[in-house]
Amino acid sequence: MKQYLVLLSVILYSYVSYAQPYATKILAEDPVNLNYTAELVIPDLNVPWGMAFLPDGSMLITERTGELYHFKNGMKTSVEGVPDVYVRGQGGLMDIELHPDYPNNGWIYFSYSSPEGEGEGGNTAIMRAKLSDNMLVDKQLLYKAVPNTKKGQHWGSRIEFDNDGYLYFSIGERGEGSYNAQDITRDGGKIYRLKDDGSIPKDNPFITVTNAKKAIFSYGHRNPQGLVKNPETGEIWEHEHGPMGGDEINIIHKGKNYGWQVISYGLNYDGTKFTDITKKEGMEQPVFYWVPSIAPCGMIFVTSDKYPDWKGNLLVCSLKFKYLERLVIEDNKVVKREKLFGDLQGGKFRNVRQGPDGYIYFAVEGKGIYKIIPKNN
Repeated sequence: MKQYLVLLSVILYSYVSYAQPYATKILAEDPVNLNYTAELVIPDLNVPWGMAFLPDGSMLITERTGELYHFKNGMKTSVEGVPDVYVRGQGGLMDIELHPDYPNNGWIYFSYSSPEGEGEGGNTAIMRAKLSDNMLVDKQLLYKAVPNTKKGQHWGSRIEFDNDGYLYFSIGERGEGSYNAQDITRDGGKIYRLKDDGSIPKDNPFITVTNAKKAIFSYGHRNPQGLVKNPETGEIWEHEHGPMGGDEINIIHKGKNYGWQVISYGLNYDGTKFTDITKKEGMEQPVFYWVPSIAPCGMIFVTSDKYPDWKGNLLVCSLKFKYLERLVIEDNKVVKREKLFGDLQGGKFRNVRQGPDGYIYFAVEGKGIYKIIPKNN
């Protein structure tokens, strides 16, 4: 009887949530594939987590298992000098991003699960380095979250720069819920902001708060695996995993609390509630939330002229349902959703990037990296 009631509550919860304004249920099934095709351009990858394009059009690719590859002229070469990576659960070698002035300074930034420091296990770290003859050199550790833990979940972690050259990165709450996410004296469940050299900006929101982590820019996050700059406004947009439902898209504002797990549109994985409220004064509402959860990972705004009907849209990868989702945004609200390339019969969709050639690339676990090509090319 108890199991029946839990199942019934889940069904009713999903129905009610879809009726709410943020959780639009408009979801087309692949009609856009009539105009675009996906071509596998980099095969034989296991869990391709991060992608970064070098000025010559070649690509750096991180594998969660700790490998860094340089793909150039059709060849995939291993990059040496990757730091010691603690591979556990969702953790490993994760995102990678170039400095906005990379052609002049050569800095490459990446996130990884690091075992450095006291205690067993690891936690998310941010490092920068330079690339010389397929070797990482001049490595500098910019941030290392503490404490280490053997838990395998919720490492984050994406990297982005804003228009002023500040470095933003995300770290999940490591499965500790409010204990980490709501406490600004603890790492985890946060978006952080640093200068490009790892120093703390003097106008960070908690710079004068006793015992606070001075790098924190916003808090109350669960597991943020999407971070991107809105090219029109310069704002940093983020998405994060909810539990069963309640994945969110947020616009990140200085010093704001995004509510996890005091407020949420999700449930525990067994269908029970962990909170009775979805709103609270002093906590931010999402731009959009998904019910049921799609497990979002990676996100871009489309700016390329190669996809005129997509310009200004968000593309988000779904780990759970193995497709690319297009979201049409009007006045910071999602008004349409479209499911793309769900027919590839591949693994989890892990990341999506727009290349300097104007084409969009997305990574699929167990397959590799695909290029989206307009059929009228």
